[in-house]
Amino acid sequence: MCGYRVDESKMASDPASVKGDDGPASSQAPPLSPNTPAKPPELPDELVQAGWSKCWSRRENRPYYFNRFTNQSLWEVPVLGQHDVISDPLGLNAAPAEGDANGRKRRMSEEQSSNKRPKVCLSNQLSVEPSTPISPSTPGVKPWAPEERQTLTSPSTPIYWDLDVQTNAVIKERPPLPLLPPHPEIELQRAQLVTKLRQHYHELCLQREGIDPPRESFNRWLLERKVIDKGLDPLLPSECDPPISPSMFREVMGDIPIRLARIKYKEEARKLLFKYAEAAKKMIDSRNASPESRKVVKWNAEDTMNWLRRDHSASKEDYMERLEHLRLQCGPHVAAVAKDSVEGICSKIYQLSADYSRRLRQTHLGLLQTPPPSEAPTAPVPGARLVYCYPLRLSVPSPVLPRVELHFENDVACLRFKGEMVKVNRGHFSKLELLYRYSCVDDPRFEKFLSRVWCLLKRYQMMFGSGTHEGTGLQGALPVSVFEVLHRQFGVSFECFASPLNSYFKQFCSAFSDTDGFFGSRGPFLSFTPASGSFEANPPFCEELMDAMVSHFEELLSSSSEPLSFVVFVPDWRDPETPALTRMESSRFLREQLHVPPFEHEYRSGSQHTCKREDMSYRAVHGTAVLFLQNDAGFAKWPPTPDGVAELGSAFKPPKTNSSTSTSGPAPPEGRPHGSNRACWSLIRGF
Repeated sequence: MCGYRVDESKMASDPASVKGDDGPASSQAPPLSPNTPAKPPELPDELVQAGWSKCWSRRENRPYYFNRFTNQSLWEVPVLGQHDVISDPLGLNAAPAEGDANGRKRRMSEEQSSNKRPKVCLSNQLSVEPSTPISPSTPGVKPWAPEERQTLTSPSTPIYWDLDVQTNAVIKERPPLPLLPPHPEIELQRAQLVTKLRQHYHELCLQREGIDPPRESFNRWLLERKVIDKGLDPLLPSECDPPISPSMFREVMGDIPIRLARIKYKEEARKLLFKYAEAAKKMIDSRNASPESRKVVKWNAEDTMNWLRRDHSASKEDYMERLEHLRLQCGPHVAAVAKDSVEGICSKIYQLSADYSRRLRQTHLGLLQTPPPSEAPTAPVPGARLVYCYPLRLSVPSPVLPRVELHFENDVACLRFKGEMVKVNRGHFSKLELLYRYSCVDDPRFEKFLSRVWCLLKRYQMMFGSGTHEGTGLQGALPVSVFEVLHRQFGVSFECFASPLNSYFKQFCSAFSDTDGFFGSRGPFLSFTPASGSFEANPPFCEELMDAMVSHFEELLSSSSEPLSFVVFVPDWRDPETPALTRMESSRFLREQLHVPPFEHEYRSGSQHTCKREDMSYRAVHGTAVLFLQNDAGFAKWPPTPDGVAELGSAFKPPKTNSSTSTSGPAPPEGRPHGSNRACWSLIRGF
């Protein structure tokens, strides 16, 4: 922090209390902002109450003024009047300082073209040391790259976020996490190992079962494993029980003996029926099957082939009915002979992942200047005070990071490290810079900004895959109009499943604590324990994760007497129903439910940070269920009124003429066999 320290005797004491939002009386004290109490400095009481203290710059040899609430530094004596320091001493509900709210909402270009550091939301601050304000006369102190600094977004660039919304989420103060800080060298090695693991998975499926891996099943395996993984690597599973993934096993078995794709025409149905009969007979002949299984499969396969030779006038429905009958007769026997082989595939991939994780950690430890603590508390300590939620902090100091090169190609920012390039459009690059300014406290000069952006982009690229259209359904987000209604009608200010790339608010939970915390993440949602607040949850459409999410909802709503509300968006799968949807519909906390029909609403693409504007949105091929889960205090404070729910449903509908809505873009994943297409319709958000 520029080598300056503050005399603790001159720091202001904490405000006695904070006035909360309108709502029912709280049984607990209002949340405070994390800060360091000390004696009041020689300043007017009004400035002291607003968080200002007088400090001394040894480099400039003159005093300056620092606000521990907003992390703002000024050379001149600060002036009050921008918000009421008595009723709102933290400035959480302060009026915009630059014109009206709409002007503030769209001022991103102006903030980026300014060399002043914008105010940081109080809720994003833990205990920070004041930094010397940057001035033209301060040599060597400059933003991250002045030669590259330019207006990154033009007036015509669409904005898909609102970073001015303050949080109403309250948590217990928690210590920094003992995670290893991200490093480009390690992230590059992790990317190479994940690519190698994907290749192993493809080869095992092809060699053992003669099939290609189910589309994006590896990505869903990563999601499902991280729900139960207790290992130390942020991406690669290494400590899971059971080691055999139910998700991967289910999807590979679903494509045996062949993958059943969607059928549109009669001839396609006829060919698919013939291929299934042929593949089932071939598999049962080549495996160690029981005599009874051989007899049943061979008889049904030969009977189907004879029927195909005799009957050439059958309709598409006849062929599909015959295929369903063949699957019911042969499927259990085929699955029995393939079970051990598929379990071997799942076990081998997990063992390789655990080995890669151990190797990566040893290399990572060797790069650190100071070894991390062997164990450190990660949960709220007993007696911790309530505070507005703030981004995660790491307890392990970051080493000096290598240089990452940046250049722009039209509207795309290109970041290169050792020949590996990642790309992000100008608008989202600008958003990452703002999030970094709001959330990061250990890099005021932006010396590590480009390296951390490179690590962030590389991490998500590896998680989603690099195939054609792969991952386009991952990280999908709700339309801006839906977020606006959620905030206006139901007080939503926090996303439970998002990322720095697709978030609408600046406060959110995401998959990776180490890379995302510098950009505003509060960590994975399953480890996040808010005491109050209004939240939006649009989870990955992974059954194991959705089920764990519902369990977490129930625990949070049962344990808190403060206002707590979750507006949940999940696929409306009814054939068969998912356990998560069934549990939420029967929950005692369910207050209201809305059904949005398929093809009548849209999502924003998971590749929104790289795709073209015309591919930004796409129609949903499945219905969406919207459920309001609230405790009594949450229901009283943010009730799902009929007018509000109706407005939410209208906001979900795509505009009649929308050039950014794709109806033909990347095709949605095809349905799975056995009447269940839910794992393949994976509009995954980030967790």
